[in-house]
Formats: sequence, C-alpha cells, structure tokens
Amino acid sequence: MKEIKNNIYYCGLNDCDRKIFDELIPLEHGTSYNSYLVKGCAKIAVIDTMYPPMTSQYLQNLDADGVTKVDYIIANHGEQDHSGSISALLEKYPDAVVLTNSKVASNIKSMLHVPENKIREVVDGEEISLGDKTLKFIFAPGVHWPDTMFTYIKEDNVIFTCDFLGAHYTFENLFAVESEELEKSAKRYYAEIMMPFRIMCKKYTAMIKGMNVDMIMPSHGPIHNKPEYILNLYEKWTSDKPENLVVMPYVSMYNSTKEMIDYLSEKLEQKGIKTFKFDIVKDDLGDLAMALVDSATIVLGTSMVLANAHPAAVNIAYLASVLRPKAKFGALIGSYGWGGNLFGLIGELLKPLNLDVIEPLTVKGKPSAVEFDRLDDIAVSIFEKHKSSGLL
Repeated sequence: MKEIKNNIYYCGLNDCDRKIFDELIPLEHGTSYNSYLVKGCAKIAVIDTMYPPMTSQYLQNLDADGVTKVDYIIANHGEQDHSGSISALLEKYPDAVVLTNSKVASNIKSMLHVPENKIREVVDGEEISLGDKTLKFIFAPGVHWPDTMFTYIKEDNVIFTCDFLGAHYTFENLFAVESEELEKSAKRYYAEIMMPFRIMCKKYTAMIKGMNVDMIMPSHGPIHNKPEYILNLYEKWTSDKPENLVVMPYVSMYNSTKEMIDYLSEKLEQKGIKTFKFDIVKDDLGDLAMALVDSATIVLGTSMVLANAHPAAVNIAYLASVLRPKAKFGALIGSYGWGGNLFGLIGELLKPLNLDVIEPLTVKGKPSAVEFDRLDDIAVSIFEKHKSSGLL
C-alpha cells in the first residue's frame, strides 16, 4: 500500500495487459482498478474493491501490508470492476459491513450474491465516523449508472468519485502528471463511458468544483492532487457549445462515397472548418468517440448493401445515438447500385440526437458534376450553420 494522505492508502492494482473493457472498449494503456483503505482512529474502511480476476493478488497485498481488520466496505457502484471482491473481503474480514445505497445493494445482491444481512443501506448526505475521519455519502445517479455515489472525507477534503473523472490508464506515480497522453486517455474514457450522461456530468463537475476539494480519487486512472486539471477538462467536454468541427465517418465499398467525403472535407477546410474523416471499417472507434465530444456537425457517408445502408454505417448511427454528443447539425451522403432505402434506418437511429439535418445526397454509382455541385451546396449550408451558431 502507498499512503496518499493522512492515513488514506492506495491498495489498487494496474492491469497493463487488459486489451478490451466490457467486451466493447479497446484499451490503449490497459487500466487500473483503484481501491482505497482509510484508517480512522476507531474504525477502518475500504472504499471500492477489485476486479474479480485480480482478487487473489488484491488479498495477498492486503495481507502483506498487515491489514488484519476492516470495519466497513464502501461500495460506490455495483459494477464488478469495483465491487467484484466484496464477497472475498467479507470472508476475510467477517465482521465487516458493506455500506452503500439501495440501488447498489440491489445490484450486488443479484450480481454478486452478497448476503443481505452484510449490507447496511445509507441515504444521500449520511455521515459515518471512523473516529477522527468522517465519511459523507453523496449520491450521484447517472454518472454513469443509476446506483453511483461518491464518498467524501470531510477532515481531509478528498472525494472518491468511482468511475467519474477517471481514465483507463496505468501508472507508477499515484498522482496525475499532466500530459497529452493522459488527457487523451481521460477524454477517450469520457467519450465512451460518460458522454451519454453529459448533463449529469456537467452538474457534478460544477458541484465538485464548488467544493474546492484537495484531491479527487477515481476508480480508474491516477489520483488528481491538482483537481482543477481534470475539472477544467470536464467543464469543456460537458459544455453545451460544440467546436467548429465536422466529424465525417464513412464506409465506401468502391470509393464513390469516399470520393464525396474527401471532396466535402476539402471544401469545408477551405471555408475554415476543421474536419475529421473516419474510415468506419479501418479506424479505431475510440478516436471517433473522442471527436464526437467536440463536433458541431456529423456527416455520415455510406455505401448500400442489398437494399439498405452498409451494416457498419448502421452501427455507427446507433453508436452516435447512444453516445449522445452535443452536435447540432447533420448530413447524410452515399452511393448505391441498384436501389433501396439508403438512409431510412440510419435516419431513424439518429433521431434521438435532434440534429438539424441537411437534405441527404444519394448518388447512383460514382458522383458526377451535378453531385459535386450538391456537395458544394452542403458545404455552404454547414458553413452558414456554423457561422450563425458563433463557431466561426
């Protein structure tokens, strides 16, 4: 264990070899599972536990560090990367009690079979004393599960935020070192996990900023002993105003759609609008998610397969709809061979975003001069929308 501050210890683990998270999210730097031990003069608490495959090493480390007693296990969130070792801890420390909210309690009873008589439910704002340390529980539903809560230690002015303000990032130094790499990891984490809950993230970013805490201790990634670094990033990412950016994911079977995407990108760049082209089949979805954090406009390009959009483009439309970026405008362009409904399903999937959508451009085969003129019109429309929104 490493002491962070005044009898607050880090007892988490790095998982450098993990390549994918939730069977969905590629990990560039692996991840960490952060667990914390808090020693009061009267009682000892563990805040968040461990990912199940690493439970054995976790318990061995606690033994090696001479931890013979735990009074409370604080479960800030029910997902198993944080709560997966609760049962093992209860077996090791049979007098311990799990302190958590009713939603986490329900989850860990069903997902981990934690006995009901070992759980004590707390309410929002409730405080528990460890003697010379007071734990305050702050419910934060929606970042990113309905069961999420934070734990705040009043005397030390530190807050444990579980998944919120974290990063899939491994480290040797406990404390965050500002770098392009860490910012990218934190943004990728926000884009893939937190962006669907942007409004709630905005709320709790402001709340924590107003608390003027000395440290933020998330459940993934390094500890922030300079909290303004991550809070300022979240203020930017969760703001309502997008940037002067057009994100252009596309799939192109015979280069016709790619030709239109390339042409439109060039025209937009000439007008002072930054573009991000994304080959749906070849490129990293994490890069697309990060670009969506800032984008004002989404231009989705697709080829047709049978009588509908290419499945890869349908997947991207679905992904955008669930990530819920703050983009304001949209356009659809694509090419087909023998006919069908190129944009029907995509259009339905994108409806939750409430985009102001420019009239779609559908081309049979390769684009001609007429279609390039239409792309010019689309570029002008996007320019005018960005200008009227104060982005240019």
